[in-house]
Formats: sequence, structure tokens, C-alpha cells
Amino acid sequence: MSAKAAKRPYQMRRRAEAQARTRLRITESAVELHGTLGPARTSISAIASHARVRRATVYRHFPDEAALFAACSARWLEVNPLPDLSSSPQVRDPQLRLRRALLELYGFYRSKAQMIDNLLRDEPALPVLTPHLDGYRNYLQAARETLLRGRRLHHAARRRTSAAIGHALAFATWRSLAVEQQLSDSEAAELMCGLVAAATRPLR
Repeated sequence: MSAKAAKRPYQMRRRAEAQARTRLRITESAVELHGTLGPARTSISAIASHARVRRATVYRHFPDEAALFAACSARWLEVNPLPDLSSSPQVRDPQLRLRRALLELYGFYRSKAQMIDNLLRDEPALPVLTPHLDGYRNYLQAARETLLRGRRLHHAARRRTSAAIGHALAFATWRSLAVEQQLSDSEAAELMCGLVAAATRPLR
């Protein structure tokens, strides 16, 4: 094997590593801009400038919006995983389980509020976001089912309790209580636990 041929695998590996670094830099630049400006206000030119590459380089790695948002979503969730509420059933008291779950979720909301707010705000203008936000909505639905377990309720009370838990888990609920009304996460969680407790009781 000639020296030139022997170098070829090494050169190919170095090229692939450089391309992977460039792709990651573009992805992280897009994530940062989505978190500050919002996806609908982030242009390809802005991403290219932030990543210090040409527009053509962005398109070479991400030929369309779907590919770019898929990479951004995967990267953001890798760095910022959603709270794992599946361990909640280990707590027998359903109200204590709910309070712990809400405190964990509300802490996540507070630390990632700008990104979540931007994504939900821009979804109507960018339908390409919907499949990724549907994953978040499925997560909330699964959390609601988890937090309903262990509650012995008749049909009407179960329906009300399910609705109250779903309301408590929503980002919009946390935002209203913690941002607009300036409650602490603990106060917001206690208030929502009270709402759920009231939903379990028979209506007068």
C-alpha cells in the first residue's frame, strides 16, 4: 500500500470529525437563537453568522426546516431532559406524589421558561414544530395518568380530577401563577394541589 493510500482513511476520519463539529456548532447556534429570539424569528443567515459558517454550509447539513428542528430538539432534550415523573407512583399518598411532581416540573419550567414560551408562541407560525411539541404533550398526558393512579374516584370525580391535574401540569398554568402572579414554585404547587383535592370531592 502506498503512503498516499495509507493516509486516506485517516484523512477521511478527520474530515468526518470536522463535519460533525460543524454540524454540532450549527445545531447549538440554532438552539441558542431559538431560546432567545424564538424559532419564527431566527433566520438561516442568523444561524450561519452565529455558527461562523456560510449559509450554504447550514443548508448542506440541514436541507430543510424539518431536519434543522429535529436536530435542535434532540440536542436541547439531550442537554435539558424533561423531569422523570415515572418514579412518582412509589409514593403512596397521591397528594404527596402530586406535590413532588409539580415541584420538580415547576422547577424545570422556571429554568427553561424562555425556550418553552418561544416554542409555544411560534408553533402557529411554524407547523414544523408541532411533531416535537406533541412529544412534550404526550409526556404531560403520561404524567397525568401516573398522578391519577391510586385515587379511588367515581366517574365524574375522576373526570374532574384528571382535568385539574392536567391543568396543574400545563406550562401556561405555571406561567400564570409564577410569572404573572409572582408566586413561588412551592406556592403554585400548593395551590394546584388544593385544586386537585377539591376536584376529588363531590359537588354540592
